[in-house]
Amino acid sequence: MASLGDGEHQWLERVKSEGAFPLLDPDNCSNGWASPPGDYFMVRGPEYLTTKTKIPGGEYLLKPLGFDWIKGSNKIAEVLKNKKNRVRKVIDEEFPDGDKPFVWAFNLQLPGKDNYSAVAYFVATEPFPEGSLVDQFLNGDDGFRNSRLKLIANIVKGPWIVRKAVGEQAVCIIGRALSSKYCVAENFFEVDVDIGSSMVASAIVHLAFGYISMLTVDLAFLIEAQSESELPERLLGAVRFSDLNPACASLYELSYGSTDNLQSSLPTRLWKSIGQGFSQLLHPVPGAQENSSASGTTHGNETSELKEGSEDTKKW
Repeated sequence: MASLGDGEHQWLERVKSEGAFPLLDPDNCSNGWASPPGDYFMVRGPEYLTTKTKIPGGEYLLKPLGFDWIKGSNKIAEVLKNKKNRVRKVIDEEFPDGDKPFVWAFNLQLPGKDNYSAVAYFVATEPFPEGSLVDQFLNGDDGFRNSRLKLIANIVKGPWIVRKAVGEQAVCIIGRALSSKYCVAENFFEVDVDIGSSMVASAIVHLAFGYISMLTVDLAFLIEAQSESELPERLLGAVRFSDLNPACASLYELSYGSTDNLQSSLPTRLWKSIGQGFSQLLHPVPGAQENSSASGTTHGNETSELKEGSEDTKKW
C-alpha cells in the first residue's frame, strides 16, 4: 500500500475537486460535504468496560477523500469495482504500476422509487499494524465485521420531527441492524449498507428524505472495541453533508458490460410495510423500552438490538 506521508498529494486534490459536491468548511457546507471534527462524536474511553465512560473521538484513523451523491436504475453496489467510478479512475491513472493507496468506501443505499446512494470515501495514511483491531476487521470474516462495524449518526440541522426521529448521537452496529455486503480487494475496502433492509430504518429515512434539502447530517464510522486491549475506540472517519438536492444526484455510470455492481430494486412488499413503521415512528407505543442486553442501536450510552417491527421505532 502506498503511504501518503506528511504532504498533500496531487491525486488527493484531484479526487476532491472533481466531485459534483465540493469539499467545504464544516460550518458552511451547504450543498456540499465536509469532515467534521472527531471530537463531535463520543466513543468508548480506556476505562469504558468498568465505568461506561465515553470520550470525544479525537483524530481519525483515515483521511477524508470524497463524497458522492448518485442515483441509478438499480440499487448501486460495489462502486470501487466499477472502472468508471471517479475515485477508481483517478487512482488507476495516477498509480498505473501498482502500490496504490488503500481506499475505504461506505455506500449507504437509500430506499426509494429511485435508487440513491450516498458514498463516503476515505484513504489510509499508512498500513495498519498487524493484529490491530482494524487489521482484524479487514482480514476477518463477515460475521466479525457485522458484529463490530459501528455508525454514529447525528442530525446537526433540520426540522424537529427529523431530529426527534433520529435522536442525538444515534449509534448503530451496522451489520446487526442492516443488511451489509463487503467488497475487499488489494487496494480498497467497501461496505454497501442496505438501509431498505430494515423497516424501521426505512421509515426514518423515508421521513428524512422529504426534508433532505434542509438537513445537515454527520455520519461517523468506527470499529467497536469489546475488550480492554482494544480500548479506547478510534474513529475511522466521518463525513458531513448538507442541503442535498435529489435532483442534483449524479447518474451512476456502469462499466461497459458490467452487471456485478447492480442489485435488485427494493421489493414492493417492503414499501407496504413502511407505512406501518412510519406510523409507529410518529406514534410510539407507550412504555416501549430498549432491550439493553443486546447490541444493535443506541441513543446516548449503549446499544440495543434493532428488531423489525419493534415498538421502539425512534431508535435505529
